[in-house]
Amino acid sequence: MKHSKRNIYYHELIGLDVEVLEYPDTKLVGLKGRVVNETLKTLVIETDRKRLIRVLKEHGTFRFSTPSGVEVTVRGIRLIGRPEDRLKKIMR
Repeated sequence: MKHSKRNIYYHELIGLDVEVLEYPDTKLVGLKGRVVNETLKTLVIETDRKRLIRVLKEHGTFRFSTPSGVEVTVRGIRLIGRPEDRLKKIMR
């Protein structure tokens, strides 16, 4: 199944390019990089300078670039949970 706007929640976010569009800490707005880890409440983003930045999902709005080139904007509150748990919630 390819990544799309409708099924981004079914997929692993690790490995996708991401940009922080909105966040309470204005220093993080515009942050771009690649998701290298995902926990229950955070995304770990590796920047082009090889820095790892941990960002809380619930406070941000993110734009993910899928391997097929589709850009998907997601409110972080909808990403709360482990990938396997998100799938369970959607299927219910």
